[in-house]
Order: sequence, then structure tokens, then C-alpha cells
Amino acid sequence: MNVELILLALAPVFVLCIGIEAWYWRGRRPGMYSLRDTLSNATLALMHQGADKLAWLLVVPFYAWLYDHYRVYTMPAGWVGFVLLFLVQDFLYYVFHRASHRIRWLWAAHVVHHSSERLNLSTAFRQSLMYPVAGMWLFWTPMALIGFTPVQIVGVVLLNLAFQFFVHTQAIPKLGWLEYVLNTPSIHRAHHARNPRYIDRNYAGVLVIWDRLFGSYVEESDAEPCEFGIVDQIHTHNPITLTFHEWRTMARDVVTTPGWRNKWMALFGPPEWRRANGSGAGASAGLGTLTSASGALEGGGGAAETVADGGPLGRVGQSFEQNVRDVGAVEASQHRVQIGRERGGRGR
Repeated sequence: MNVELILLALAPVFVLCIGIEAWYWRGRRPGMYSLRDTLSNATLALMHQGADKLAWLLVVPFYAWLYDHYRVYTMPAGWVGFVLLFLVQDFLYYVFHRASHRIRWLWAAHVVHHSSERLNLSTAFRQSLMYPVAGMWLFWTPMALIGFTPVQIVGVVLLNLAFQFFVHTQAIPKLGWLEYVLNTPSIHRAHHARNPRYIDRNYAGVLVIWDRLFGSYVEESDAEPCEFGIVDQIHTHNPITLTFHEWRTMARDVVTTPGWRNKWMALFGPPEWRRANGSGAGASAGLGTLTSASGALEGGGGAAETVADGGPLGRVGQSFEQNVRDVGAVEASQHRVQIGRERGGRGR
């Protein structure tokens, strides 16, 4: 099997698990799944897989070139080599993931994954086609220099991501001693929360030891239930808008922010730098244009189009975007009411 197709090969397993989880929550917490949210996640997954496949066509030969000409060692075959491969990649994933929350250029791609106000197994599908542009592949280059082959690199990266599918759930409680070793659903729920207590914590891929070693671990607390989403919440299910809204806002900030240092910070500073310096009004408020894709995810159809600010088309676009936000706000409100009822029923 082509190692680059690991995630596609596992897709039937993922879809089956999503179906089981949706059935499980149907009578317990109906708001856990939303059809439009799930369809949006699935569309984003397909877009991401297409972009990744194209990226591997360019990146794998680059890894091979590094391996052939600049590797410092040839890693042994067998279990020793596999354990080293797993540990090195999992650590590099931690570095990548932490950087993706602290460098706005990387966050512009990663924000897509955090933008849903729900957390369920389908949220794992919510990925960005812009990861290759942001430079995710650069974080794996040390593996080629160390002495791992391109096939090993791609394979272990995809296996790490496959494991992470299963931590995107609220159906599994804390797992005892495993919480000290592995990235668990509880640990990852805290990572997806936008509560100040949880923001920018728990970057683990498979092993949580990196978070514990480098001070980024936080425990999920029953006293402070997780609120999912992003600080500047964007209420839309449009996969095009979800993919590009932060890139567009970032580009606008670079153009409008005075001073070269500030422009650099608008690109590569921490995401909150924009809010702290007043160079933007937030991701959801920063949608100066409306990009709508064909399909029913936003209740519209036709070819993709961009409607600029100003004039009749601009007013139509702004009105449409406001309607979408209103629908999203209603769904979010219903979701919170349902959670509140359940917590009240449990005496919490």
C-alpha cells in the first residue's frame, strides 16, 4: 500500500466510529452533532487530503534528497529503529503543534481545526488545505537528516494523526494512569477549549510527556467545563471561509499596520498580538469580503464568488454573512442550553 494513503485507507473506520458516536449522543445530548457542522468537517477533510497529496509529491523527493546527501546516520531496522522513529516524530509534532498556536502564520492554517464550537469525532476531520503553505512539512525535515527514510517519515506522521482522531470525543472520561503517558480525550478536550485556563495548553500528539516536561500541560477540570471554539469565533459552516478567513485578516493587518516591525509581528507574532495592538477587530468581524462556495453548506448555490465591500453586492454579501452568523449563534445557544439542562440533571 502507498504509505501516503494511510488516512484514506482508515476512512471507513473513522466514519463508522463517527456514526456510533452520533448514535450514542442522539438520546443523551442531541446537540452534540450538527449535520451542517459535520458536513463542513467532511468537506474540509477532503480539501485537506487533496492538498496533502499534492504536497507529498513535492516534499517526499525533497526528504529523499536530504536523506541521500546529508543524513548523519542510517537508522537501524527493527523495533529499535521504529521506537526511535516514533519518539522523534512525536516530539517534532509537539514542536509543530506548539508553534502553530504561537506563530500567527502557522495559526492561520491551524485555526480551522479549532473553529468549531462542538467537539466530536468528526472534528478530527476539520483540517486546513493550507498546512503545506504554512510549512508543516518543514518540521519533519530533521528526521531525514537524522537518517530516517521518506517512507518512514510519511508513514509515522500519518499514523500519529490517525491516533489523534480518537481523542476528539466527549464520550470518554479520564483514563486513570494513562493520563500521565498518553494524549487522551480528556487532555485533548482541554486543548480545544477557549477558556483562559485551557488556551494554548496540551499540544501532545500521542505522548503527553512532552507537555509535562515543557510546562504546557493542564488538567481538564470539572469545576470549569470546556467551552469549545476560538476566541474570535467565526459563525459559519462555509469551508472556504473557514479555510481562508485568518489568512485574509492577516494580509489586511500587514497592509494596514504601520512599521516594518509591526508588519513582521502581524505575520509571525503570536495570534493575540493583533488584538493587543488593536490592528484587527477579530476574525469574525474582520471578514471584509464574503467568499461563498457552491453547495448547500451555507444554504446557497452557484459558482464560488467573492463579494467586495461597498455597493449593492457588498450590502448583499454583508447581509448574507450576518444571516449565517445568526444561524450559527442560534445553534450555539441551543447547544449550550442542552448542556446546561444535562448538567442540572446531574446536579452540577
